[in-house]
Amino acid sequence: MINKPLVLTYLYLLIYVLLSSGVILYNKWVLSPKYFNFPFPITLTMFHMAFSGLFAFFLIRVFKVVAPVKMTFEIYATCVVPISAFFASSLWFGNTAYLHISVAFIQMLKALMPVATFSMGVLCGTDKPRCDVFLNMVLVSVGVVISSYGEIHFNIVGTVYQVTGIFAEALRLVLTQVLLQKKGLTLNPITSLYYIAPCSFVFLFVPWCLLEKPGMAVSQIQFNFWIFFSNALCALALNLSTFLVIGRTGAVTIRVAGVLKDWILIALSTVIFPESTITGLNIIGYAIALCGVVMYNYIKVKDGRASQLPSDGIPERFTKDRDWKLDKKSSAIINPNSNSDSNEGNFKGSEMNDEEAPLVSSRLSHFGRSFSNHTK
Repeated sequence: MINKPLVLTYLYLLIYVLLSSGVILYNKWVLSPKYFNFPFPITLTMFHMAFSGLFAFFLIRVFKVVAPVKMTFEIYATCVVPISAFFASSLWFGNTAYLHISVAFIQMLKALMPVATFSMGVLCGTDKPRCDVFLNMVLVSVGVVISSYGEIHFNIVGTVYQVTGIFAEALRLVLTQVLLQKKGLTLNPITSLYYIAPCSFVFLFVPWCLLEKPGMAVSQIQFNFWIFFSNALCALALNLSTFLVIGRTGAVTIRVAGVLKDWILIALSTVIFPESTITGLNIIGYAIALCGVVMYNYIKVKDGRASQLPSDGIPERFTKDRDWKLDKKSSAIINPNSNSDSNEGNFKGSEMNDEEAPLVSSRLSHFGRSFSNHTK
């Protein structure tokens, strides 16, 4: 007998890994001067935002597949605008890095994401400084430094762009947690695209006019609509696949799948792009950084499970349960406790920091499960 839900879950994971790897390799191929030769990362990012925003508009306003969120001007100005600004910056800097450094080295630098997220969380007050987490961050940083030292084609400009994009994405994640949860606003991926993508497009328009528009006016590069349409479609499919995977499994599983995807990408990039070479020092440094990332994820999972457990000990709980049953028999009054579901949702929401799916909201798990149940 075949366990159909389990097979469907692994199928979603496989689609996520393939799409995530494909989008990264596709972006590198489009932007690299050695291949398609479209060295305008802001233009490519703007096209993604326009395509995603238009797609979300049709789903919400025309086909009415998803209901819009009640968005006031005050929430939009104080929450959506700053989140969109850092979201656009992270995509801009991340795509620009493809012009200067290899895909393999970019994936190694992405190991800094927990360091950036924890640092921004401490600065913004959402995380507390802890010795065990700090030691993991030091381990990750040392691994990335060793990996960078072993990079043959090291480029300081591309490294700065990639690291800046990582910290911009980390700050966006922290702002999403602080601003949207403070306002009690919940956005699924479709509504996130609907509100954030147009605003990100506007933020990218100003640097595009200053940095890329003059170069495009004199460039001999021709715009191939089908190349950019398929590229944007793959990026959109990646967001939706991430949404489905988290809905069925949770963010911890997608982090494990993300580690597997990174190793696959590093191997594939050396085959597809011959100039992307890997040294033994690269592998050693990345393995050290990966150990720190795994330990950090373990601490987050452990803390999340501990927060779900009652603070009382087992004997005290047993005594309270017995007294409660006696009171129930004598008074026939039932006092239900419904904290378990909400704690589970909050824990899964706090783990949702995947850099390949930046528009996933903090309460996606339950929405994703309901959606995936309809697709069976």
